[in-house]
Amino acid sequence: MELEKTNRMNALFEFYSTLLTEKQMNYMELYYADDFSLGEIAEEYEVSRQAVYDNIKRTEKILEDYERKLHLFSDYIVRSELLDKMDVYVREHYPKDETLPELMKKIQEIDE
Repeated sequence: MELEKTNRMNALFEFYSTLLTEKQMNYMELYYADDFSLGEIAEEYEVSRQAVYDNIKRTEKILEDYERKLHLFSDYIVRSELLDKMDVYVREHYPKDETLPELMKKIQEIDE
């Protein structure tokens, strides 16, 4: 499994996990966050490896579909990049101003 896909699935899971069923949440968390194999998950839930695989693939598509419709993760990334640029700009152009950096910090804390 490639690291980039794992990171993306973990991020999408953080944003949309509450929209999933309990079984979908459990399978995705075990597979992506806890690095369980399909066989280990199948054994844990007393189902076939194929059933686990199918559920995970379906859930991946569901998460991608939520992102395509709601854009929560991509908006978060764009917002973070803009805040970083603003932070650099503020520090360079207003080095003695304490208010702007403090406001920037509060805005960044909203997303955390």
